[in-house]
Amino acid sequence: MSGDQQKAADVRAWAKAAQVLAERDQVIRRLVAETGLPEIHVSSETPFEALLRAVVYQQLAGRAAAAIHGRLVSALDGKVTPAQLLTLTPEAMRAAGLSARKVSSLRDLAAKVEDGMVTLDPVGIRDEADDLLIERLTTVPGIGIWTVQMFLIFQLQRLDIWPVGDLGVRKGYGLGWGVPTPTPKQLDPLGEPFRPYRSVLTWYCWRAAERYGGAADSALTR
Repeated sequence: MSGDQQKAADVRAWAKAAQVLAERDQVIRRLVAETGLPEIHVSSETPFEALLRAVVYQQLAGRAAAAIHGRLVSALDGKVTPAQLLTLTPEAMRAAGLSARKVSSLRDLAAKVEDGMVTLDPVGIRDEADDLLIERLTTVPGIGIWTVQMFLIFQLQRLDIWPVGDLGVRKGYGLGWGVPTPTPKQLDPLGEPFRPYRSVLTWYCWRAAERYGGAADSALTR
């Protein structure tokens, strides 16, 4: 299957999953009617490029993060690979605007990919189990569970990720299903009836937070 064919298949899979959940749950059915099927933009980045971007963007406003990311890519001569990143000195990475913590995180990630401790081969990674990927990637300082979950949803198009620690998901579930905002512990079992499509449930929780809670439109749902 070509890259374009895979992307089209991923988009169709999300749409089909939303329709399945709409038949199963009245709130999802209402959200589908009000907001449409999921708008999933399949990334053209490699897994390493996506994780590098995720680390750069952590805790930064969009414009500032984009500027730093652009300077880092320029410093890499446009070759965003683990080997190329390791040719940069920490000082050169700091000059691009990265914090010392993010420099350490990116260098650790690149080293672990080069050493084979973390596998990010675009083809092989598709067969890696979600839990195994979370376990491996969170060994990198600065890459937490939420970052890996977003990577699994948006980069790898995994359909059954349930980020219970995401505040937008928690608020959206409360607003959509008419219950007090659940804690992460409370939210965890509430996703069970939506297996194996909890990523789609996640998307509609974000949409519910936007539609019913006045949350700003998110890049996650556009």
